[in-house]
Amino acid sequence: MSNSTVAKIIDQYESEILKEWTRSQQESLAGRRDLVSDTELANDSRNLLSGLRDALGSGATSDIARSEWAKTRDLLNDLSRRRAIQGFSPTETATFVFSLKQPLFSRIRQMSDGDSKAQADLIWTATAILDQLGLYTTEVYQKTREELINRQQLELLELSTPVVELWRGVLAIPLIGTLDSNRTQVVMQNLLEAIVAKGAGIAIIDITGVPTVDTLVAQHLLKTVAAARLMGAECIISGIRPQIAQTIIHLGVDLGNVITKATLVDACQIALRRLGLSMAKA
Repeated sequence: MSNSTVAKIIDQYESEILKEWTRSQQESLAGRRDLVSDTELANDSRNLLSGLRDALGSGATSDIARSEWAKTRDLLNDLSRRRAIQGFSPTETATFVFSLKQPLFSRIRQMSDGDSKAQADLIWTATAILDQLGLYTTEVYQKTREELINRQQLELLELSTPVVELWRGVLAIPLIGTLDSNRTQVVMQNLLEAIVAKGAGIAIIDITGVPTVDTLVAQHLLKTVAAARLMGAECIISGIRPQIAQTIIHLGVDLGNVITKATLVDACQIALRRLGLSMAKA
């Protein structure tokens, strides 16, 4: 009964509620006017108020997870994703819903006509629903931000593991920073794709920029070398500094017959000799 009464209040005072609600949002987002226009703000508010009225008027319970609230959830899902991408904060996004309380509660008190029990029941019903909807926007916002961060991390991994063609048939992939499982997968994929695309027979993996080499990093390197060999390319690992060499020996890591060199220049000389070429001073 309370739900349908709230729906009737929204229907009767929709224009007034919408006007006050929109004005409240404009004031709270005064410093964000470059991100959202008055037209967009008014449309989002009108659509949510309409969805809220329709759901309550259809006899839906206050559980917004039910199918009757699907339209309202979709509206908030779209809004939360847009605002997460636009750079709004979680608080600013949730405030879109929470700021509806004041104009709606004012109309509830106006309609209650002094009946404190009826007023309390209606306000409690509206509070429970708006709180759920506000929390839902926060959940969607956080999920969207996590998706954006993960995608950006993948893009950074791609950018931080470039494969360079030094000569025809010779590739180099300089590694900088920590080498973990995720990055190893990107390194391996980029290298194998470049081997196929360029028809390369030699690949130089330079670890000069890798701060430390432990057992896990060594295993990652060996996996990359093994994968390249399966594609018909021979790998040379350069950037083996004295401390890294000592660490590898101390850890008992067996690099097998993998060619290793101290510098990238040394590795390039080996690669050129394999191709029957040599470097000469100009």
